[in-house]
Amino acid sequence: MIYKGSCHCGQIAFEVEGELTQVADCNCSICSRIGALHWFVARDALRLLTPESNLATYTFGKHVIKHHFCPKCGIHPFGEGTDPSGNRKAAVNARCLEDVDLSSLPVMHLDGRSR
Repeated sequence: MIYKGSCHCGQIAFEVEGELTQVADCNCSICSRIGALHWFVARDALRLLTPESNLATYTFGKHVIKHHFCPKCGIHPFGEGTDPSGNRKAAVNARCLEDVDLSSLPVMHLDGRSR
């Protein structure tokens, strides 16, 4: 299935293809503050519909995850990194997807604070 998503103002818009069967709630210092519910997909499954130059990016700690956000409205629609095997991944903020009933999805809790 293809899902459409965006930041609040629409300056960042994207499509992501896959089966949304669960989301992850991470307790690391940034995720707990922004309240994202992550859907992890292969980076190739996410396609930007707006220019990449519209993204602002923040990294911290080991600087291995690129947390992308909109410099206009401040919403964090997705991040990028690699999994332990070196595969490129995207962490889509499911709260930014259109027509998704988040209450119907199981939530996996990630202990990012301990990493």
